[in-house]
Amino acid sequence: MAQLGDGLNQAVQKAFTRPIPKSAGAQMRYLVKQLKGTRPVAEALGISQRTVERYVKNQIKRPRPELASRIQREVKQRWQPQVRAKAKERAATTDGIVVDTRARFGYTAAPGTTDDARLRHLTVALPPEFAARLFDAQEAGAGEQQLRDIAAEGLQEIYFKDRGRRAGGLLVEFTDLEHIEFDL
Repeated sequence: MAQLGDGLNQAVQKAFTRPIPKSAGAQMRYLVKQLKGTRPVAEALGISQRTVERYVKNQIKRPRPELASRIQREVKQRWQPQVRAKAKERAATTDGIVVDTRARFGYTAAPGTTDDARLRHLTVALPPEFAARLFDAQEAGAGEQQLRDIAAEGLQEIYFKDRGRRAGGLLVEFTDLEHIEFDL
């Protein structure tokens, strides 16, 4: 999960109602509570069980930068699961998802038309069915290319084809992605 998977995670994290714990000790205590023990936390972070215990007791207060980022990533993955689930459900059933991207779009179109790839900056609200497909694919462990294909299909149907009102034979794909951002 590179750009699109991370972008989907960041969009869901915007729905959090409380910030994640700030100190390493508080983050470690949260992980111990969620994973039900120090051993699973140690395995998830790639450190010793004794090190986890030291963080829990505030004997160690400042982790190495790479360990700090791993701890924070693990906490963010588990933080407010009900809020996360409600945000995904709302996007997949009623609200949809907004995609802001700067990418080069390649086209396959009818003969006689230009199909040169063009760099475009688009901000498009995709309907709930595409949000549901993106979140379902992400949860199923889909790769970056599969997520790109779903997003490209959504942009194709909504932006380029205007829900079937124009450009009937047009097929769109991301050929170069500079940035992508999602909002619920």
